[in-house]
Amino acid sequence: MNLQITIIGLGQIGTSIGLALEKYSKEILRVGHDKNMATAKNAQKLGAVDKVNRNLPSSVRDADIIILSLPFSEVRDTLGYIALDVKEDAVILDTAPAKAATHAWVNELLPAGRAYVGLAPVINPIYLQDEEFGINAAREDLFENGVTMIAAPPSTSETAMKVATTLVGLIGSQPLFADIAEVDGVGSTVQLLPQLTAAALLNATVDRPGWGEARKIAGRAYAETTRAILHQKGAASLGDAALANRENLSYKLDGMIASIQQLKESLDAEDKDALLEQLTQAAEGRENWLEERNSADWLFAGEGQTKPAEMMNMTAQLFGFRQRKPRE
Repeated sequence: MNLQITIIGLGQIGTSIGLALEKYSKEILRVGHDKNMATAKNAQKLGAVDKVNRNLPSSVRDADIIILSLPFSEVRDTLGYIALDVKEDAVILDTAPAKAATHAWVNELLPAGRAYVGLAPVINPIYLQDEEFGINAAREDLFENGVTMIAAPPSTSETAMKVATTLVGLIGSQPLFADIAEVDGVGSTVQLLPQLTAAALLNATVDRPGWGEARKIAGRAYAETTRAILHQKGAASLGDAALANRENLSYKLDGMIASIQQLKESLDAEDKDALLEQLTQAAEGRENWLEERNSADWLFAGEGQTKPAEMMNMTAQLFGFRQRKPRE
């Protein structure tokens, strides 16, 4: 019997995971679930899943590995819905932006014997400027030439960690191990802070004095800066994720406020040199970051593109991660 991986949430990340696993479909049964049945059917049509299941508990009942790729506001309820149907020794992975919260919910809602490992996948740099969202942005190679942070509580078994590490390799990514607090901290900096910055800009401009004319000429710079708010799939998910990371975000927001205040002080003082220095530092910082992301020098030699034969050995590892136990 094939190893079953159930992917709950078939947006960009979930569907891309399924697409990356398509080449191993003889060994892995990919089951998909999305609350939008049209999206689920589309994912199946694309080849991201072998079958879809409209019923959420049924979709996980025989799953060896469950991947939650959901808006953060839906994670807790979803865990509650599937709690009694997740079989013993199943490994639960998630791509949510608040690992500490998800881990706490797994402990609260699921019976003992179910392992949790958090994943924070980074997308292929060639798609950094992609303007599509959701399933339309799914790509088979979305995770290549990038890393996936793997975070798990100290009690996590070696077996569950091996499952997570192997899966990361199968989707073309390189594992980067970190603790849960570190992943949440990094995610607050590069995921949630840009989204809150976009929200702040929107709230400072939309329907404010002058907006009547400004909205007519707002162009690419405004659109590019504010589009970050779309990444969390709704205000509810962004708000919940921000609250779950409030300590990290509060610290990062202090830094953002201080940076904006420096710009304001330079403008108020008409200090052209100081303003130029601040803007040049920012422009060079972005250029250096993009160059580093595209070159991906941190990938160990040979690990960025794992050979097909090596990948097949990795699927064999998944099959051996435990003896399948019959359901009671």
